[in-house]
Amino acid sequence: MHQIRRVAMLSLHTSPLDQPGGGDAGGMNVYVRSLALQLAAAGVLVDIYTRRTAAGQPDAVPLGRGVTVHHVNAGAFGKLPKESLPELVGRMAAAVSEHVRTLADVPVGVVHSHYWVSGMAGLLVARELDLPLVHTMHTMARVKNRHLPPGQSSEPGVREDGEQHIVTAATRLIANTTAEAAELERHYNGCEQRIDVVSPGVDLAVFKPAFRDRSRQRLGIGPEDFHVVFAGRLQRLKGPHVLVKAAARLRRDRPDIPLRVSILGARSGSDKYDLPQLVRDEGLDDVAAVLPPVDAPTLAEWYRAADVVAMPSSSESFGLVAMEAQACGTPVIATNVGGLPRAVSDGRTGLLVEGRGTASWAEAIASLYDFPQTRVDMGRAASVYAESFGWDRTAAATMASYDLALTYQYVAPAGC
Repeated sequence: MHQIRRVAMLSLHTSPLDQPGGGDAGGMNVYVRSLALQLAAAGVLVDIYTRRTAAGQPDAVPLGRGVTVHHVNAGAFGKLPKESLPELVGRMAAAVSEHVRTLADVPVGVVHSHYWVSGMAGLLVARELDLPLVHTMHTMARVKNRHLPPGQSSEPGVREDGEQHIVTAATRLIANTTAEAAELERHYNGCEQRIDVVSPGVDLAVFKPAFRDRSRQRLGIGPEDFHVVFAGRLQRLKGPHVLVKAAARLRRDRPDIPLRVSILGARSGSDKYDLPQLVRDEGLDDVAAVLPPVDAPTLAEWYRAADVVAMPSSSESFGLVAMEAQACGTPVIATNVGGLPRAVSDGRTGLLVEGRGTASWAEAIASLYDFPQTRVDMGRAASVYAESFGWDRTAAATMASYDLALTYQYVAPAGC
């Protein structure tokens, strides 16, 4: 029997109500929303706190039964760059603490923060209300800086220092994979006994194999097209430019491949990155399209309409896109970094590529075109593999972490 009946969940820099795929909205938004709904299905009330960005936003928005998103006032309205948010941490924490105190009918038992800005606020809230703090990093500055792609600014020192403080002071840390847990230990001297490995999930009711030919027809993908899909924020870290350059090389070296490339996403934050111009410069206007982000059911259609989904990221804590695509029965080609080796089973559900070199990516894409039966077999294995990553399992493991946080709120585990 789990001890927690109510959770205060902090996602202050981005809202679970936002459309993933642009700005600061991505896999973390899906994670927070899906986890909260599944926790509620298990009987835990969830109050999600996010920063108010417009005067007209209501104080509270029901996300589902047992889940409410609360908008807290901190700083000027409008989307602020993440670099400006640390100075608002104190105000956000004060607003969250004030509201949590009003939830006396079913008191909050644990604070769960997501991303470092929320973690800094979460430490203040937890201290003020005498509650344990569970924190999920999602990404880490020292890891991102180590794998920094050319042309992208490094993460600031204030973030590295903030993350170090969170790792030291949080009651429990949740890592997406054992690789991420090792990075917490190696880069931040994290205590192994306070780290819980909890794999993210996938909505298996939405992302599932179904009528691939029908999806291709609806989206205008020809039966002979070899269709490669990218979904995510348009920034160098995610690497859509790697796919464009690989496609241009294939166009030159393998004109026999009837290539079609669909890139779904929007420009992210301060990353000045003109992908449509790159498509034009590479002469791919007739085969590659940059399209806006779409909702989950439509995204599932795109995955099913793909022969392969590409994830040329330079860093990923897990890679929800990979798991969603595989749940739809589509193999994935991904960079062999971070949590992607956990999300993609190399040679069984897709391919892992060392680095982001144009030649390596072009070769990987061509190999799945040249061996269509391998592609079919990978797709079948991928859908089976994804079945073990439902959000119900993620929620159950998260609740176990909450229970440990209560147990060790005042007494650290041995060795820490």
